[in-house]
Amino acid sequence: SAKGRSGIGLNDYENFIQTDAAINPGNSGGPLVNLDGEVVGMNTAIYSRSGGYMGIGFAIPINMAKDIRQQLIKHGGVTRGRLGIYIQDLTKDLADSFAIDQREGILIAQVMEDSPAEKAGLQQGDVILKLNGEKITKIATFRNKIAMTRPESQVELLVLRNGNKKKIKATIGAMDTDENGHPVGSNKLSELGMSLQKLTSDLAEQLGYTGSRGVLVVEVEPGSIAARAGIRRGSLIEEVNREEVETPEQVKALIKKSDRKTVLLLVRQGDASRYLALRIK
Repeated sequence: SAKGRSGIGLNDYENFIQTDAAINPGNSGGPLVNLDGEVVGMNTAIYSRSGGYMGIGFAIPINMAKDIRQQLIKHGGVTRGRLGIYIQDLTKDLADSFAIDQREGILIAQVMEDSPAEKAGLQQGDVILKLNGEKITKIATFRNKIAMTRPESQVELLVLRNGNKKKIKATIGAMDTDENGHPVGSNKLSELGMSLQKLTSDLAEQLGYTGSRGVLVVEVEPGSIAARAGIRRGSLIEEVNREEVETPEQVKALIKKSDRKTVLLLVRQGDASRYLALRIK
């Protein structure tokens, strides 16, 4: 019923086919077939409040599954591509702040040091309009395309910088992973359903957090623990269990070492801060 679904909280990289075909527990890994008998996807998950089928299922597109299969056969694992940038949606307010007339593209919030992006000349504040000639309007789409690009391959980006369009060629790097295949340094808190980023001076100024300390929430999964608690994109986590935090790594470490059933966060939204107790166990 839809393609390119993301933000359902299954993985760091999501690009699912949404379907109303019946998928029940135990069906994962089975084929999703179209009316011509062609396999178009691999059944992966269902949306359910009861544990049974409720009319919404998700499947990995077959082209993605085939690419992963080839990597597994050839290398024994999956290597994702990496540019080394933090990106965010280009909202109307951000477009106005950057004096951009259009709202197409995605905004580079931060370029990591010594990353493929930095070596290619990408800069903080650039707006990515196209990837290999294809328009980019969604963060998830861009992340998936970069992740599925083989390391050492070259991509062409069309960016908007200071009102001028510029083509930049970048050589994709390899995403470092841990023993479980998860990206090293990934700033996603899967147990809470949100992704974090260090608060830079530029972001602090844009979001009204100048002079503040904390860790910025850049993504919240719908229906997650964080979402139900009222945390949203742009929220600033100032404390975890009464300890001040300034990096995503600190947040992760404090949550990991906690032996409580709940984690206590001091979260700022706009000018107001409040404590939130999130149950994680």
